[in-house]
Amino acid sequence: MSETPTVYVTRKLPEVGLDRLREHYEVVVWEETLPPSTSHIREQLSALDAEGLICLLSDEVDADVLDASPDLSVVSTFSVGYDHIDVAAAAEREVAVGHTPGVLTETTADLAWALLLSCARRTVEGHDYVEADEWEAWGPTLLTGADVHDATLGIVGLGKIGTAVARRGAGFDMDVLYTGRSRKPDREAELADAGVDATFVEREELLADSDFVSLHVPLVADTRGYIGADELRRMSDDAILVNTSRGAVVDTDALDTALERGWISRAGLDVTDPEPLPADHPLLRHAPERLVVTPHVGSASVGTRNRMAEMTAANVEAGIEGGELPHSALRDAGLE
Repeated sequence: MSETPTVYVTRKLPEVGLDRLREHYEVVVWEETLPPSTSHIREQLSALDAEGLICLLSDEVDADVLDASPDLSVVSTFSVGYDHIDVAAAAEREVAVGHTPGVLTETTADLAWALLLSCARRTVEGHDYVEADEWEAWGPTLLTGADVHDATLGIVGLGKIGTAVARRGAGFDMDVLYTGRSRKPDREAELADAGVDATFVEREELLADSDFVSLHVPLVADTRGYIGADELRRMSDDAILVNTSRGAVVDTDALDTALERGWISRAGLDVTDPEPLPADHPLLRHAPERLVVTPHVGSASVGTRNRMAEMTAANVEAGIEGGELPHSALRDAGLE
């Protein structure tokens, strides 16, 4: 073990987090835009005898990565989700795993609403229309879209982010439906205090009755392809789908067909499958008229990303020093 512990970071983070780590550790950062390969991460951990690893959602941290450095004591991911990390293998090796829960709730909810409004009022399409010098005069039917006020908002997954998205519906006098594994009276009470009457319904009813469907479920076996052809057919042909959860929650081929055949009106995506979405992907032929895509920037505000960097650094510090992680993925997964 080196006298000064080394931390390997797979992408350049906000300086507030890196500066905090540099006060106590040797910090080696992958400076490229594209992520390092899994083999490169293994090689770096081995060469550095790293005690800490900071990774992103795009980095696969499997058993081989965990075994690359005998001194590895903590993996800290710059994300809420940790499905890219083999947490069971980490627990077996007594490697702590940290993540950044809670910090991005409101910021991601803002982005979900940005996509919802962009699709409803065709703002991206309107910008392209002006930029292409096609705006010659005001017209009664020019770029008419969907009303958001007094519409029905369907929330799939009434967790923290889903609740934050639903709460914003109060400002638009929306009816709010939600679905999930079970009814959530505590969430309903929280929303009622904010002026939102949220009603639990089964998925089929929510899809059929909602003008806007916003997805907020984790990616697990049961939610992979959760929105497929059958579900998209259940939606109204003037409905709008918004996904800020995980790309694979939606069957991309089915969504492509739905937009092509008019099963739904539009979709707003901050996450895709595959991700990144290649520029020549067939789905993009629907943009911007029926599709708005952003590059997984749900948490991308300066304040939120700085807080995430600080949380990530705090997890590393605790792991290397042998303390309890302030934000432990193993604890949240029931593995410690």
